[in-house]
Amino acid sequence: MKVTEMAEIQIRLNGDDHKFAAGGSIADLVRSLELDPAKVAVERNREIVTRSTLEDVVVEQGDELEIVHFVGGGSGDDSWTVAGRTFQSRLIVGTGKYKDFAENAAAVEASGAEIVTVAVRRVNVMDRNQPVLMDFIDPKKTTYLPNTAGCFNADEAIRTLRLAREAGGWDLVKLEVLGEAKTLYPNMRETLEATEVLAKEGFKPMVYCVDDPIAAKQLEDAGAVAIMPLGAPIGSGLGIQNRVTIRLIVEGANVPVLVDAGVGTASDAAVAMELGCDGVLMNTAIAEAKEPVRMARAMKLAVEAGREAYLSGRMGRRMYADPSSPLSGLI
Repeated sequence: MKVTEMAEIQIRLNGDDHKFAAGGSIADLVRSLELDPAKVAVERNREIVTRSTLEDVVVEQGDELEIVHFVGGGSGDDSWTVAGRTFQSRLIVGTGKYKDFAENAAAVEASGAEIVTVAVRRVNVMDRNQPVLMDFIDPKKTTYLPNTAGCFNADEAIRTLRLAREAGGWDLVKLEVLGEAKTLYPNMRETLEATEVLAKEGFKPMVYCVDDPIAAKQLEDAGAVAIMPLGAPIGSGLGIQNRVTIRLIVEGANVPVLVDAGVGTASDAAVAMELGCDGVLMNTAIAEAKEPVRMARAMKLAVEAGREAYLSGRMGRRMYADPSSPLSGLI
């Protein structure tokens, strides 16, 4: 009697092609790798699969799955890469609004940030002895990210970044082109134009934009190396106002996504990371805190906690209560 071979399907597992028995669940797949389903986190087609459903979700032809081990206390390598450069910290901080450069430097150290945004401004030719940021935050140890803050059209932003590259050799830059002074919302037409020009000139622009998944994809196609949607207006501290669109941007992007603007406190940073963002950029939330260095430390912990929560896969939402302890057998 002829033995019928078990049908197999083709999937992508942790970035590699993999064959798996048709009809098997994600839990079956995990066990086939000699892993315990209770000790891993699983992403299927860019969506987290909660642990309680691993036995029920069937692996289908063409699925893309990521399976990661849980790691305690933030240990292990959870680095991220932008434009070919790898960083451990997922928090980027600004360098404005502090009482002085010394406080700024202390906050950067407490935050653990490896990247700081720096505004490009004219040299004060009347007072050449005034302190400069580089005396306090060493660009050889901390990556400077030149920023076009205050630019209101593509031409201003392009000129600013050309000068920045001439001054420090930087090609990884942060592009923001504002629409008007009241809301500081980005002018997306000018932003897209500037992105295209800068990318053609060899810049690697990380781009501040509206929280719109269509605009985000256009920027990526134009050459943006990272998409940076606002969570709320710059300096408002209102937190992420539209989690739905941020999540859609994350799902659709092939480059890093970082929430930029609107963070007010640590829980806002955690929310951004729980949505799957690769990082968070903030300035005012730290600089205007009553104790900036302490807030910087809080933001560091919040980003790490939010990332761990995202990787672990939150429980599913329910419409009604579900007791942790069984109700049967009560006295």
